[in-house]
Amino acid sequence: MSVFLNLLSQKYVKLNRLIKAGGFLKNGLTAILNIEYPIIMAPMFLVSNTKMIIAGLEAGITGAIPALNYRKSDDLRKAILTIREASDKPFGVNLIVNRSNPKVKQQLKVLLETRVDYIITSLGNPKKVIDECKPLGIKVFCDVVNLKQAQKVEQLGADAVIAVCNRTGGHLGKMGKKELVEEIQANCNIPVIAAGGIFDNKSYKETMELGVAGVSVGTAFIASEECSVSQQYKQALIDYGANDIVITNKMSGSPLTVINTPYVQEIGLKANWLEFVINRVKFLKKIVKTITVMRAMKVIERSAFKASYKNVWVAGYSIEGIKSIRLVKEIVSSITNYRISEQSEISQLQISSEKLAAS
Repeated sequence: MSVFLNLLSQKYVKLNRLIKAGGFLKNGLTAILNIEYPIIMAPMFLVSNTKMIIAGLEAGITGAIPALNYRKSDDLRKAILTIREASDKPFGVNLIVNRSNPKVKQQLKVLLETRVDYIITSLGNPKKVIDECKPLGIKVFCDVVNLKQAQKVEQLGADAVIAVCNRTGGHLGKMGKKELVEEIQANCNIPVIAAGGIFDNKSYKETMELGVAGVSVGTAFIASEECSVSQQYKQALIDYGANDIVITNKMSGSPLTVINTPYVQEIGLKANWLEFVINRVKFLKKIVKTITVMRAMKVIERSAFKASYKNVWVAGYSIEGIKSIRLVKEIVSSITNYRISEQSEISQLQISSEKLAAS
């Protein structure tokens, strides 16, 4: 009997850890947004589209589109309304809040008027966004790369932070995922959403067991049927692996993960001497930063939708797990399917408990 009770106790401890790690507590993403799985389909510049977001919502997750994907405010508004008409599930919009985005005021105005469910802020001070969203009940999640940033946005009233680690696709941080998440958790009282390196049920489960509120997944969804990037881009995700991901600062001036294609090898990863000198001069840096970002946007747009030798494909280290192009719902299922075995364990524990009570 004691052996049986010990095994039963171990099962309960394991399940308790899984439930706590599943984002199902009151500060978990499922509770914050009332969704089935604590997963955000990450906003990806010129990659995310309304079709992908709608498919994600129907599969039980949430998703966000970058405001910068739309040149005009009216186009951004139409995209939001398109998603709203197709689904009543919660979704968000990513807003770049630093000076490299000259349209931030107009974009924020649209998001406030359309009452999106949440906004993800990146690359700047989110104070104005948080202050204007609070009265309307719009949640604000802030990208952070270190504890200092997390503490700052918590003080400003953010609803959650997205921990951007050194395995995140696109613009990435410097710290490892576990190190960053645990440091924020130890020093802040704000839900932490982890980003980086999540592409299957194993990586999802391992990340959730850090005790995070949820996860943000990007690269895996580029290889989806609903994604409108070129077939060459999608095939590159299959053909290349994690060892082919390199970090460049030539595109936007900030570290960016890209696939190490022959063209990327040709142009190099580091800024040239002129770019280096300009970036050292504060006055010039701000001007050049904006120009660099605009130029990079054009290169990424051309690469995403046209076949060319001069392609720069943005992707994360999780391409290692991409073996085929699938529907969004199939990708979601492959990430979350460990919960099937979890439910089986719960059922078995219920039967064991009933037997114990009857004996």
